[in-house]
Amino acid sequence: MHINRVERIWMTFGIVALVLFLGVLATAAISEGIIPPSHIQTIDPAKVAQTPPFDNPGVRKVGDKEYEVYVVARYPAFRPPLISVPAGANVTFFVTSPDVVHGFFITNTDVNMMVVPGWVSSATHVFRTPGEHLLLCNEYCGREHHYMYGTIEVQ
Repeated sequence: MHINRVERIWMTFGIVALVLFLGVLATAAISEGIIPPSHIQTIDPAKVAQTPPFDNPGVRKVGDKEYEVYVVARYPAFRPPLISVPAGANVTFFVTSPDVVHGFFITNTDVNMMVVPGWVSSATHVFRTPGEHLLLCNEYCGREHHYMYGTIEVQ
């Protein structure tokens, strides 16, 4: 089979570019210590309401200036809709969904997660100053998606 010289040059260029791209990606991943997530928590979406601690979502103090917040994203609302935490505390959010994919985005922070049924998503943030932050679902989850919001009150 005869391959035209120009086609051979472009195929070689594509293969070299692919190898170079994968090499740069691997080098960056190794040098930055990037690893795929492991030990991810799972939950039976049909039993979220019966599974502790999601059977009673809310804020729990786990140490000095350390809090855990358990949230259930169930169409069309977050439970609990109001979360109060003290300023300067290290707050870890654990969020799950029993029904569809939701988003969990806290305005003016770096907390932005996708909440998938069967998985427990988590993120940690320190709220430095008192005030209110809007909690939004940023994944379209149904006809009443625009009602899916909550409030983070930092005291």
